[in-house]
Parts: sequence; C-alpha cells; structure tokens
Amino acid sequence: MDCVDVAVIGAGVVGLAVARALACSGREVVVIEKEPGIGRHTSSRNSEVIHAGIYYTPGSSKARLCVAGRHALYRYCEDNGIAHRRLGKLLVATRENEIPLLGKLRSQAVQNGVDDLAWLDAGELHALEPALAGVRALHSPSTGILSSDELMRVLRRDAEAAGAQFALGTAVLGGRVAEHGIVLSCGGNGVSTLLASSVVNAAGPWAPSVARSIQGVPAAAIPIAYFAKGHYASLRGRAPFSRLVYPVPVPGGLGVHYTLDLAGQARFGPDVTWVNDVDYSFDEGRVHAFYQTIRRYYPALADGDLSPGYTGVRPKIVPAGVPDADFVIQGPAIHGVPGLVNLFGIESPGLTASLALAEEVQLLLGQL
Repeated sequence: MDCVDVAVIGAGVVGLAVARALACSGREVVVIEKEPGIGRHTSSRNSEVIHAGIYYTPGSSKARLCVAGRHALYRYCEDNGIAHRRLGKLLVATRENEIPLLGKLRSQAVQNGVDDLAWLDAGELHALEPALAGVRALHSPSTGILSSDELMRVLRRDAEAAGAQFALGTAVLGGRVAEHGIVLSCGGNGVSTLLASSVVNAAGPWAPSVARSIQGVPAAAIPIAYFAKGHYASLRGRAPFSRLVYPVPVPGGLGVHYTLDLAGQARFGPDVTWVNDVDYSFDEGRVHAFYQTIRRYYPALADGDLSPGYTGVRPKIVPAGVPDADFVIQGPAIHGVPGLVNLFGIESPGLTASLALAEEVQLLLGQL
C-alpha cells in the first residue's frame, strides 16, 4: 500500500488551489482526479467572473471568502501574468419597483466589505452604455473576468513546482477510515490502494458521493447532492456593452446576465434547469426563452442573434425552491474523522473564492 501525507480529491480550481497551498507549506500532496485533465467540470463551465461579493448573506462563508478571495485572486493574476480584466459590472433595475432590491443589495454589499458600489441614474447609465435599458443601476468597478483555464494551469504549475503529484484519469472508488489516516481505493488503469494521513474532498458535484463512499464518515454529516444546470448562449456579432450586465436577481439564481470573455465574445446566461445528474447536453429550445428576458435590458436584441453556447452544472446541496445554501467547509470538529476536510456545495463564487478556500482548508488541517 502506498502512503502519502495529503490526498486532494478533485482537480478543479478549488482542488488545485488547495494542492498548491498545502504543497507550498511543505506537505506531501497527491491530487487524484478521475478525468484525464484538470478542470473539466464546474471550474471551466461558468461565466469566468471575478465577483465583488455583493450577493451573499452577510457573515456567511460565501460573503467572507468571496471578498478575501477576490483580493487574493487579483494579486495572483497580476503576479503570475494570468489574463484578466477589471471590466466592472452594472446591476440594472429595468422597472421602478426593482430599485428597492438594488438598495438592499447595496446595503448587503457594504456589510460584506464591498465599499465601491456607485448609484447611477438612467441618464448616467445611458451615458456609460447607450444600448442598455434601465431606470437605475449600481456600478461595481471591482468585478472582473479572467481565463479560468489559465488560472488552473498556473495553480497546477505552482503545486507541481512545490512537489505535488497528479494522478489524472484516476477515480476514487471508495475508502475507509483507518487508525493512522484514510485508506482510499483508486482506479485508473488498475486498482491501487493509498493510505493518506489527510484527505481533502474537493470533488465538486461528486463531493457528497465521494464522502459517502468512505466507510467511517458519518452519513448524517453528508448532504444530498442536487444539480442545477445552466445554459449559456453566444451573441452573434459585435458586443453591445463594454461592462458586465446583471439584472436584478431572481429566485434560484442571478438571472440571465451578460458577460464577456477575454477575446471580447459576448454571451448570455445561465438559466436554471434542475437535473438528476451532471449532464452537459444543450437544449436549443432554451435559447428561445432567453430573448424575452434579455430584451428587458437589451431591447435591440434581434431574432436570430443568439446561438447555442455551452452548459454548466452547479453543485447544489439544497433542492429547487429552497434558498441557496452556504459553502460547507467541513473539518474533523463536525464529522469526527481526523484529517478529513469535505467541501460541499462549492458553487459560485467558488472560482473567485478559490484561494481563500485553500487557506480555510489549511486552517482546518492545522497548517496556518
């Protein structure tokens, strides 16, 4: 049986950030990833937005780690030459009755430590973005975009430079809590057994099932996994706005918003469809439903301007109709298994919060 100090399960952006942080602190790290490459799921199928920290309940882990992670992520991108841009974001009220909701968001953002939001009236909004329809807006200058693929490549580079090893194309088949750590059964070309003193379960949508497969982890500590699928549509032709545009949030998500990638390609999404498993198929019928929603803030959108883009699946731990859950960062004090950290429900703003989440894991493992 092979032995290792720390096994990180999952090579998405959070698993990579954790692996880098632990390896740089001197821990011996192996990253176990079932896919043949890194970041094949939630980490690369999203809006690639660096969030300011506006939407999350004050005092929550999402709020705290988003703000801390945003500062850390901008520094990391600048220090490592990772492509990114502080485009700014406009949160738009298209009707008078939506303005109080913007006011609540601003108050919440201030409590979260986001102190740079500015009110814009209809005239100021039109001056910034002539094609944008709205009666009032909040401008978030600290919101930005980045290349999630480039971020993950650099995180992996730094982790490997600090001695971390990667077992790609290797799935965790199960495990058991042992006297001196956790025994993991792993399968790739063959089945192997690994004894890890510490395990970080950063398996994204599959984190609950991974935890459930390890004998000795209390079932009561493991949430049920739910999957919220989102479709993104690409805009044909020239981008109409130079900033990100988000409508007032709707129950279950942030609404069909407008983002740009670093190449200037405009896209809209995501919508929300609850599915039974991770499924990236694209229902082209969903694109037709985008038009009416988008035209509330972009009335010049013409029929046929949208084309199918891609889909992503958010790893939820609450079902449809229930308010979003906070990140669950679960250490031994909660589940009672020494050396085990489970990361459940790491959806948005997980990309923004990734470096701060890694520090949180370090704290739980006694490294900071």
